[in-house]
Amino acid sequence: MPVRGRVLTAGQIVVLAAVYYGSAKLGLLQQLVRGQVTPLWPPTGVALTGLLLWGLRTWPGIAIGAFLANVSLGGPAWVALPITAGNTLAPVAAYLLLQRAGFSTGLHRLGDVLSLVFLGALGSMLISATVGTSVLVLSGGLHASAFWPTWCVWWTGDAMGVLVVTPFLLTVRSARSPRGTPAARWWEAAALGLCTLGVGYLATSTTHASLLFLPFPFLIWAAFRFQLAAAAPCALAFSTLAILAAARRVGPFAHHSLAGNMVTLQAFNGTVALTALLLAAVITERNRTHDEIQRVCARLAELVAAESRP
Repeated sequence: MPVRGRVLTAGQIVVLAAVYYGSAKLGLLQQLVRGQVTPLWPPTGVALTGLLLWGLRTWPGIAIGAFLANVSLGGPAWVALPITAGNTLAPVAAYLLLQRAGFSTGLHRLGDVLSLVFLGALGSMLISATVGTSVLVLSGGLHASAFWPTWCVWWTGDAMGVLVVTPFLLTVRSARSPRGTPAARWWEAAALGLCTLGVGYLATSTTHASLLFLPFPFLIWAAFRFQLAAAAPCALAFSTLAILAAARRVGPFAHHSLAGNMVTLQAFNGTVALTALLLAAVITERNRTHDEIQRVCARLAELVAAESRP
């Protein structure tokens, strides 16, 4: 590899490690189990996005960021190392599986979304959850009876990181300001953003009734009108507000046990992410098919007109 390429790769590794570590610190602010297991683990989304954009050669950035994040919790290095290995292997496995499935980072096809859900999130994150929870039990940091509850939180937290954070980062990376966009379109986007924050806060903070169903019309609005460009940020906003409410035990999470809150929270987050991703992909495919049909019809009209000329 040329020197310039090595320098670029080294820079990407450093950036990935720094972003991984920073997102880990943010995720740990909302820990619910043993000070290091959270219902949404953003670093998995950061790690997978880094691999998808920069390639497998940047995996040391994940390992460095994961090790620093685990060591910062105060545990011994011999415990942090195997957890780091699991945190690194999971996104690497997700990347390899997605590459084998022909995954496209644009998430414009329904097949790409399904691959991200089943290969990138639900399947690959079994590695980090199993390794991490096993290490905590073997090291004495977690009682054996708490293995499965902790494993479930770890697995769903890592999976939600992929389902919520990765689409958002891929959308931000490919975001472009389209020229000639009508002012009404910008006003609609601004209204959607304000409604997302307002409705999300109302749905997750109201204690008198469970209003967790309220965000879904706005997810549908985002997906139909703006596809993934709006659906992914809306899903991230709703999930973040729900996690904050669960951590504070307010709203629909005020009068339930930890287990009950975790089930409600992860069911909500999973449904929000799947609704946003699947609907946005279906609408994008429909729009592309419609545009392709229009181009074919226009081409046929040109050919017919050319044939009818004397």
